[in-house]
Amino acid sequence: MFEQFFLKKLQGKVMQYVAAHPNVKVIAVTGSIGKSTTSRALAQAFSQAVRVRMCDTHHKDPRFVSVEVLGIELPARPSLVDWFAALRAAGERVRAEADVDVIIQEINTTRPGDFATIGSYLRPDITLLTGVSPEQIEAFGSMDALGQEYMSVTSFSKYVLINRDEVDSKLAQLEQSSNFSTYGTTGAAEYRFEIEEFSVLDGYKGNFVGPERKPATATVHVVGEHILQSAVGAYAAAALAGITDEQIVSGISGLKPLLGRMNPMRGIEGTTIIDDSHDARPASVAAALKTLYTTDTENVPQRIAIIGDVQNLGSLTKDEHEKLGSLCDPSLLTWVVTVGHETEMYLAPAARARGCQVHSVRNAIEAGEFVRSVTETGAMILATGAAGLYVEEAVKILCDMSEDAELVRQTPEMIAMKNAYFSLFA
Repeated sequence: MFEQFFLKKLQGKVMQYVAAHPNVKVIAVTGSIGKSTTSRALAQAFSQAVRVRMCDTHHKDPRFVSVEVLGIELPARPSLVDWFAALRAAGERVRAEADVDVIIQEINTTRPGDFATIGSYLRPDITLLTGVSPEQIEAFGSMDALGQEYMSVTSFSKYVLINRDEVDSKLAQLEQSSNFSTYGTTGAAEYRFEIEEFSVLDGYKGNFVGPERKPATATVHVVGEHILQSAVGAYAAAALAGITDEQIVSGISGLKPLLGRMNPMRGIEGTTIIDDSHDARPASVAAALKTLYTTDTENVPQRIAIIGDVQNLGSLTKDEHEKLGSLCDPSLLTWVVTVGHETEMYLAPAARARGCQVHSVRNAIEAGEFVRSVTETGAMILATGAAGLYVEEAVKILCDMSEDAELVRQTPEMIAMKNAYFSLFA
């Protein structure tokens, strides 16, 4: 097939590019969760010191890593003409002077062996492993196999930064290199952030801490410790690359939440919404609930969690949803509102068993309408769920649109898809 021919040629061009531009650093980001936020944090951390290239239209397909490293535009369904154009553009990249100092590249795996292919032509200077969670288990068969695939990045990366908070310490036995450090928000991580203050609207104030470095005071304008971990990983990578603390902190101060990823919004009647509707994972839902619980008890009269199904869990669907239900705390949540079949079947009973008040609905619009009917002034509302449930439509009902709030999946094409989806419930 001609696609394989061109992909192989482009992989060769990546090796030629790296050889021709030895001063350009490649920083890779991988993991089951948090890749996009970590990539954005890295771009901010390096932005005050060097020229950065990061692909904003990531293909999500590991076959296209070579195209993205080279900074070449290629449509989702390239024709033969497009492939020839990409190959010519790749050759020009190799011959031209470098226009960047750092390339930030997400690398994904969809099946065993994807990383072996990537490692055959790309050796990142630093790879960040953001976490390993079970939503990919269907393709790999077991968590052990999935963990082995992710830890294989240590075999072809010059240095690896591992998220201590989200990567099981048992996976350490699978490391194939001693060139690694850990990062996170706990004291067990070598690179960490020590939190002094937190508010949903302002984010975290505290200090970045790293080996043989003085604490660097910073404010990180994100919500959720799992999102803060991305900033810590970016701090660690930039520090290892020789960027000064002043430059790193200045860059990270401009970091903002991505759409639908723990994005705080002003809701109707003085409420605050934490919009986490981009796409839920078990770890992200757990972390989002933790964030909801840590908001100021005295000033928040009511907390409501809208939780949609977490998809692609295979045989772990029941167990993972029950675990999330067991995390629902009746002393802190006024309502748990479930969206979808799996949450109704498994999460809702577990939450009720803990004493939570639970209301189950079929779709996000019903969730938004119900929550609007029971919300008190000053309430804090979390909205999270799988991408295919379109939980952002619940947020749309609840947020103050006069604030020009931005939501995920609002293109005309996506709105047409959502209209067709919600019409099924009419």
